[in-house]
Amino acid sequence: MDSQGNIIEVKDLTKKFKDFIAVNNISFHVKKGEVFAFLGPNGAGKSTTIKMLTTLLDKTSGEILVNGKNPAIHKDGVRKSFGIVFQDPSLDDDMTAYENMQLHAVLYSVPKLEREQRIKELLTFVELWDRKDNLVKTFSGGMKRRLEIARGLLHHPKILFLDEPTLGLDPQTRNHMWQYVQDLSKKEGMTVFFTTHYMEEAERIAKRIAVIDHGKIVATGSPTELKKQTDTNSLEEAFLKLTGSAIRDEDASSLDRLRQRRGSWRGR
Repeated sequence: MDSQGNIIEVKDLTKKFKDFIAVNNISFHVKKGEVFAFLGPNGAGKSTTIKMLTTLLDKTSGEILVNGKNPAIHKDGVRKSFGIVFQDPSLDDDMTAYENMQLHAVLYSVPKLEREQRIKELLTFVELWDRKDNLVKTFSGGMKRRLEIARGLLHHPKILFLDEPTLGLDPQTRNHMWQYVQDLSKKEGMTVFFTTHYMEEAERIAKRIAVIDHGKIVATGSPTELKKQTDTNSLEEAFLKLTGSAIRDEDASSLDRLRQRRGSWRGR
């Protein structure tokens, strides 16, 4: 694969669970510094794809390069190149904001001399420096999300994965969170790869979008290009035209997410 200019390369990627094909021969790329949305209904294959990109799941076939490395072979190298914010909080509620940041810095081998300055810089940026010594259990949902973003950026990742990061947040907090992410992306030159069910959010934030349904990529392009392809006036209309209006059941990924938070990520 020619990865020049791309920080994520996916070619002919497939994932099977026994007789079920969760991801079916998909190909796409994400450019360095791009804000990229990966959209799809429940059970479409989003979570499975993200798990393969972030070393949590092995592929059945196909090729993946993340920051020039194969996640199946260079897990540690790939993990050091990205930060991730889960849909549900993954912080330690019985630790302070500062302690959560310190723990992450140690896990990612952030040099001690740089560590204190970086923590202060990020907590100040997300407006939590004055709450650094408060237990996370006392934080609101929006404050926790901001802390998770700061923590995910502590080791200077080249990619930030956001898995439905604004689910359950009020519009004001959602707006502020995206402002933080966009500002940090510009400041750090960082690629942002996110999923969301808020179509207006994706239309406003993403430079380019891939839509996955039933394990296949059904469209890729900017919000404007997707609307033009489907002859619609909004991204939500385009999304429904591409994926249909039938209600989808949540897939088994919720159990996977629970396992990954309790297992794989604690082991890092």
